[in-house]
Amino acid sequence: MSTPFASTADTAEQRPQVVELGSDVYGYISNSDPNCGFVVGRDCVLAVDTTATPTLARRWLAELRKITDKPVRYVFLTHYHAVRVMGASAFEGATIITSQGTRDLIAERGLADYESERARMPRLFPDVSDIPGLTRPHIGFKEELVMDLGNHEVRLMHLGKGHSAGDAVCWVPGAGVMFGGDLIENRCGIYCGDAYLTEWLQTLERLRAFRPKVLVPGRGSPMRTLKEISDAIDTHKDFLVTLLTIVRQGLAQGLDLKGCYLLADQQLTPRFGHWPVYRHVMPFDVARAWDELRGIEHPQIWTNEKDRELWNALA
Repeated sequence: MSTPFASTADTAEQRPQVVELGSDVYGYISNSDPNCGFVVGRDCVLAVDTTATPTLARRWLAELRKITDKPVRYVFLTHYHAVRVMGASAFEGATIITSQGTRDLIAERGLADYESERARMPRLFPDVSDIPGLTRPHIGFKEELVMDLGNHEVRLMHLGKGHSAGDAVCWVPGAGVMFGGDLIENRCGIYCGDAYLTEWLQTLERLRAFRPKVLVPGRGSPMRTLKEISDAIDTHKDFLVTLLTIVRQGLAQGLDLKGCYLLADQQLTPRFGHWPVYRHVMPFDVARAWDELRGIEHPQIWTNEKDRELWNALA
């Protein structure tokens, strides 16, 4: 692998834009950086994810304030990865909500994940000294939490494991809008380092069953028709199935991790290699598929040191 480590060579700034998705529902959308969003209620705002640092979150809040001056009273985190949640301190006084699975992940691997992601994606972590510490939720729910914002009912739901053990979606049924977090990407690299790959396929079908009018992916453009949504889910599943199939074949041939990586690179890159952050995610994706197919149920805890060791092993 001749490419620079993870996303360290990605220095091109992206300028997220507030995009109206439905009545009082908005996305904060980038070309391929992590997406966020918010729902404007009768008296307050619910934010969905928070960016990687308070500096970036304050920029987002400035854009939100062009839409409404209502207080951001709630922050919902779709899952735990530092690049999405470490900006939470900018939302002063807000109640932070996650699934119980995400709450557990923060306790288990929060600091390791932060140090790992900061090294992988330095552009997305400006002014890290402003981060006061790990983002910890005030409220955790096991399967579903229903919120009444006055003009909208909002359902926060853990549909099953996938991108992580704690993934949850924000469903605004009155507007037909769903924030999928990194359960679903739209033609961007699919990170599987903390994934439950086989269960992810089933969770995506549960997501599809809601038939949203608009689906906001973790990365990439919102999908605004049933066909776009179905195509994105099919493409996402295709990548996961192909990854598992290739690594399973490699194991059957007696290949080691590097051999499986080379086999996956050979077969996946012609089809998916044009996706943003594809090169970043591939070593971690193959490593997780390798572990899962060998019976290792839970993803390993990634650290900056482990990241570098993996990268060097597959170079």
